[in-house]
Amino acid sequence: MATSNPDLAKGDGPENLRETTRLVLNQPMVQRSSGLQSSGQYNSLNTSIDTSSLSGEQDGRSQSGAIGPPLPCEVEEIEGTNIEIDNDQSLTEHTTNDVQCLMHIMKGNIGTGVLAMPNAVSKAGLWTGLVGILCIGMVATHCMHILVKSSKLLTKRIGHDKLSYSEVMEESLKTGPSKLRRLAPHAKTFVNVLLLFTQFGFCCVYIVFIATSVKDVIDQFVDHSPSLRVYEVAVTALLIPYCLIRDLRSLAPFSLFANALTVVGMVLIFLNITQGLPDSTRRPAFTNFADLPLFFGTAIFAFEGISLVLPLESSMRDRERFSGLSGVLNLSMVTVTCLYTAMGFFGYLKYGDAALGSITLNLPSTPWYYLIVKPMFAISIFVSYNVQFYVPIRIIAPWVANRYKIESQKKIHRVESLLRVFFVLITMACAMAIPHLDLLISLIGALASSSLAMILPAIIHILTMLMEPKRPGVITIIKDVCITIFGVIGFVTGSYTALKEIVATF
Repeated sequence: MATSNPDLAKGDGPENLRETTRLVLNQPMVQRSSGLQSSGQYNSLNTSIDTSSLSGEQDGRSQSGAIGPPLPCEVEEIEGTNIEIDNDQSLTEHTTNDVQCLMHIMKGNIGTGVLAMPNAVSKAGLWTGLVGILCIGMVATHCMHILVKSSKLLTKRIGHDKLSYSEVMEESLKTGPSKLRRLAPHAKTFVNVLLLFTQFGFCCVYIVFIATSVKDVIDQFVDHSPSLRVYEVAVTALLIPYCLIRDLRSLAPFSLFANALTVVGMVLIFLNITQGLPDSTRRPAFTNFADLPLFFGTAIFAFEGISLVLPLESSMRDRERFSGLSGVLNLSMVTVTCLYTAMGFFGYLKYGDAALGSITLNLPSTPWYYLIVKPMFAISIFVSYNVQFYVPIRIIAPWVANRYKIESQKKIHRVESLLRVFFVLITMACAMAIPHLDLLISLIGALASSSLAMILPAIIHILTMLMEPKRPGVITIIKDVCITIFGVIGFVTGSYTALKEIVATF
């Protein structure tokens, strides 16, 4: 996501994918003066998002559980293409304990992607997919580590306490080789655009997932149900009034309910895919090279929680316990990787090439508790949509208000409502254009997640280490270059293959 900004989700219950998104864009940013005047309600280039729940506190009261998601409450102005997001509360107080941090990382990584793992393995083969998920998980985790390391070096270099993902990208260029410094502002914008792209991409995946799940359930009881696009329109009709709710705090009870549905659903899925398994020799160990890019896109989509690591690391009481061999990051990511591997391996072993874009679609209609898994996840994802949708809208709306000099608060609210309706319709249009859940996930993963989770962290690490008194060794440079090349190959081949498959479906 898997995440920076962000996802079934992203691993996850959809709540988790949503968590990735919020934390992604809830990263602390260094306040800077733009020299430009703001207008109206959005009178600051610094965006403030309340993430007090990261520390287990909200408005001075204890949260009802360590895994409760932080809820952003206010976003202000963005000038031009320079998106500023500032967190000035709990993340600066260092109040998140190890367990809370671990749960946030797991929630941010375990999302819609985990439900697509069996389909991903079907593109690679049983044993190739198993090894591939493990390898991608290891590389993604390593990239999280080097991003944290680079952030620490850069904050020390420029004299700040913390930086967001996009600012780490910017500062690595600003303080890096002189010929590259002019690219710094554009690089920051590029990272933020990728984050927004993934957010809207997740929303598109949500619509397809909800519509497909509802249609699959109704098809069990009627002979001639409407087409998938009819369900997508119906889902959108319900999402429009739902997305006009601006106060996310009022949605907290629904989020807890969504989490509960997700946990129960995951238990039922594993109950199904671990029973009545055929011999592993009945599944190919390797399929073909042509489908490997689709496997990569789906797998990296699921591992897009890298945007969580900087805000969470800076929020910990003991920041030294975040990294390290037995640190919070390794513990959480090993758990996530094992869950993904188990879901992909057993799901593909159970259903073979029939594994669909979400394993929930393969579940039988009997016993009854398997049938309710689909509506459970559909409800959970529906609840998640508004939170996933919240951050990009609250970034875009102030930018529009500032650009067109809208100062009346009433007009600003009206503009925001229109933008919400407009972008819900846009996500519906994209979902209708690409109604294949597996291909949509693979495309988003290849286009955006490969850059956020692999390519950019490796580039940032090289740029940062080159300016340190102790230059990086040859092995370090070769390693980062290899990760970059691997990510670029996945980006190019994954995007091309997914687009080709999408075109072929028309």
